[in-house]
Amino acid sequence: MSASSPTPESIEFPDAAPDEQLLTRIQGLLAEGRLVGMPTETVYGLAARADRPEALEALTELKGRDQTKNFTWHAADSSVLAGSFELLPVARRLAERYWPGPLTLVLRGGPSNLGPIARAGRVGVRVPAHAGTRAALRSCPFPVVLSSANASGEEPITEASELAARFAGGLDLVLDGGPSRLSEASCVLKLELGTFEVLRPGLLQLADLRRTAGLSIAFVCTGNTCRSPMAEALARTELSKRLGTEDLESFGFHVRSMGVMAGIGSPASAHSVAAMADRGLDLGEHASSPVIPEEIASFDRVYCLTSSHARALVACLPPTQAGQVELLDPTGGDVPDPYGGDLQEYERCAHAIEAMVAERAAEWA
Repeated sequence: MSASSPTPESIEFPDAAPDEQLLTRIQGLLAEGRLVGMPTETVYGLAARADRPEALEALTELKGRDQTKNFTWHAADSSVLAGSFELLPVARRLAERYWPGPLTLVLRGGPSNLGPIARAGRVGVRVPAHAGTRAALRSCPFPVVLSSANASGEEPITEASELAARFAGGLDLVLDGGPSRLSEASCVLKLELGTFEVLRPGLLQLADLRRTAGLSIAFVCTGNTCRSPMAEALARTELSKRLGTEDLESFGFHVRSMGVMAGIGSPASAHSVAAMADRGLDLGEHASSPVIPEEIASFDRVYCLTSSHARALVACLPPTQAGQVELLDPTGGDVPDPYGGDLQEYERCAHAIEAMVAERAAEWA
């Protein structure tokens, strides 16, 4: 903007709940397609109504921005992660840990009114950690984007006075939340089938994001040669389908099996190997492992094949670490031991486990 452009009005906007009159004013400006400067914990943002192409065009022009780049939907809370997004359980674990905060998730899907900001079916979404800005976002009955307050190629702005001067004439209001607390743009993570990729580094590390997004899952039976090895193999397959990759660790998932009375290094039973081979799965390299309480305590989910296995584990764990132990069967039933039976009995067991794993996997990914 030229030096003669009028400086927008600036209003003090602390990291607290604003008064209703100010919220009504902010909502009114954005509803009309006007632009407002807002604080976040990272950097200042330029806010526009996300479902009005003319507002987004004004924002693009103000920033001198490449029109092919995405704008990020900023929301008041993680409830915006509804059923229309891909990989919801994974996204929700990340949101629970890092929102409000400096993490932008680029996801496939999303509400239909985000069409103007979607690119190739993807939408960026974040919940900022500034209470005043979240209250303003919550008050709007339409989605709002916040784009970092800088012209294309420049460093983001972290002071309201600099924002008002830089975009004089282009903004209708600047909300002054003081200096940005973090003064660094959010980390951007692309999360979709087959992809767990940091597009823009930030304060969050990839290893920590993976650890939060995924789960460590254990299956426990008696000898770790029949039921739990089949459960492990079937769980890996189900997760691969849901994540779009066989590289489960790239999404932070780890799957193991063990037995409460297992020795070390015994192979899977011949009928277990055959039952899995019928499904294209290979148990030829399986080696049994005994339950070690210290290891069990480190898993996020521990699925026992029978209630007796669950009781044995709970008995050896501290009360605070026993909550992750549950039965694989969501209805609370036991999976009968096929040991000593014929191949048909193992097939019935495998079929039952397969259905239970599929139902449980809806909570995983």
